[in-house]
Amino acid sequence: MNDRQLFERYQRGLKRETKIIFSWQLSILIVCIGLWETASRFYWIDPLLFSSPSKVFNLLVTRFANGSIFTHIQITLFETIIGFIIGTIGGIIIATMLWSSGRFAKIMDPYLVIFNAMPKVALGPILIVALGPGYLSIIAMGFIISVIVTTLVVFSAFNEVDPNYEKVLRSFGATRWQCFKEAIFPAAMPAMISTLKVNVGLSWVGVIVGEYLVSKQGLGYLIIYGFQVFDFTLVMSSLVIIAILAAMMYKLVERLERWLIRNRNI
Repeated sequence: MNDRQLFERYQRGLKRETKIIFSWQLSILIVCIGLWETASRFYWIDPLLFSSPSKVFNLLVTRFANGSIFTHIQITLFETIIGFIIGTIGGIIIATMLWSSGRFAKIMDPYLVIFNAMPKVALGPILIVALGPGYLSIIAMGFIISVIVTTLVVFSAFNEVDPNYEKVLRSFGATRWQCFKEAIFPAAMPAMISTLKVNVGLSWVGVIVGEYLVSKQGLGYLIIYGFQVFDFTLVMSSLVIIAILAAMMYKLVERLERWLIRNRNI
């Protein structure tokens, strides 16, 4: 068996494994939906509180048909994407500043730990007063939830890069910035990509919490409104949409991960 045949066999194995994993994922989803519907119909759970997949589906069909849901989805998705982008970029920039100065990193270390431990929801009312009850305060909420986690993870990744990389470059006369650009940053790329995946969830949490507090539109607003009027089917429908959109964002990040790894190895 030559190398080409071995490679083709390896590729077939990967595709087969991918199909198996997807089949299991789909099966688990179908079983969960079936159990939810069955439990609701036979009153194993309270159908008023937990609704059912059939009611959620009918509500979503109605809302999509009359177009009333699109504005809420667009607003929440826009806020989440902006918060995700600026939170990730901001965290990488701050981590780079910390790496560039050991003294600055030591000074900021306790503040980063304390701020990371602080309940971000408590900052919501302050942001609303400071930035106003609009998009800006909601985006800021998504930003502050993700930026510190990004900073800590990326900074840790920078410090865990093999110091021999920098020593080799220094031996050829490279500056500290050149060492960072050519060795440290590329070596920390997997950790940064992992942070992107975490930030998908964090950004959604931040934006939905922000919409709880201030918004009159968006999926977070629909959830709060559903609780207020005891329309728990609306609440569950909004959660289903959030789960679908978050899964789509996660898949996009996975595609970006494969693209970055492929181009890094060229």
